[in-house]
Amino acid sequence: MNTMPSDSGRVFDAPSTNWVYRILPRPLWPYAQLARWDRPIGWQLLMWPCFWSAALAANAAALDGTASVGRLVLHLALFLIGSIAMRGAGCTYNDIVDETIDMAVARTRSRPLPSGRVSRRNAKLFMGLQALVGLVVLLQFNGFSIVLGILSLGFVAIYPFAKRFTDWPQFFLGMAFSWGAVMGWAAEFGSLSAAPVVLYLAAIAWTVGYDTIYAYQDREDDELVGVRSTARRFGERPKPWLVALYGLTIVLLCLAFALAGAGALAYLALAAAAIMLFYQILVLDIHDAGQCLTLFRFNGMVGLIVFAGLAAAFLVRLI
Repeated sequence: MNTMPSDSGRVFDAPSTNWVYRILPRPLWPYAQLARWDRPIGWQLLMWPCFWSAALAANAAALDGTASVGRLVLHLALFLIGSIAMRGAGCTYNDIVDETIDMAVARTRSRPLPSGRVSRRNAKLFMGLQALVGLVVLLQFNGFSIVLGILSLGFVAIYPFAKRFTDWPQFFLGMAFSWGAVMGWAAEFGSLSAAPVVLYLAAIAWTVGYDTIYAYQDREDDELVGVRSTARRFGERPKPWLVALYGLTIVLLCLAFALAGAGALAYLALAAAAIMLFYQILVLDIHDAGQCLTLFRFNGMVGLIVFAGLAAAFLVRLI
């Protein structure tokens, strides 16, 4: 069984060379670990649907002659800060809810709460502080976006409990993690249309796919403690499911682009993203936990490619 030295101050599944351990004072390490600052892929995956939506909305606004580069940059900056804050608050909340489960799983028992390095009271205070930062960011947007942002908290609240009553907790994660796909559009237009809704569905399918790969790291421990997941549901044959999920992601992204009138470069980037997604399925070895984690993280690059295509299409349209 994998363990960490009791005095290392690290968690088992976090990189020991991360900036958290080089810059922050040691007493702050457990809080950084609660917020997952030492694992930036989480906030990046939360951020990309926000960025996709903002860039897609910018493409549509350019067609209407109402686009603003400065407004897009401001929205992206706000989404960046908000993603880091709300991902941290969500992970802290998840750890509070799952403390007992985390104590029973080898990969997670070294986390701050089950290891006793942070009290539940302090974890709740830290969660509240991060949520406050997220609220300040949210209040910078229009009223419609503020209401949408508040509505997302329902999915965030349900997700940690989903693994107790369904084989599809990844779907609930997708509904929470993909909410930015409507937020970027709402921030630009103060309303919604078909394009951001389809983008949201695409992001959900993508999230279920990549988090299924991630869940294969814990499948054996999850079976022992009774935690449910798509990894357990799909068993030894996840690839047909992943083909369907990633295929649906690409089809829906293409439809969202068409509905919003995205430029040609967006489709070119989407083709590259499709190759990257299906590469994951081709090489996936569900019995190699390290590879599952690497492929999960690879989706950060997928998100970047999709955004880069939308951003490039928008800038070309302005020329």
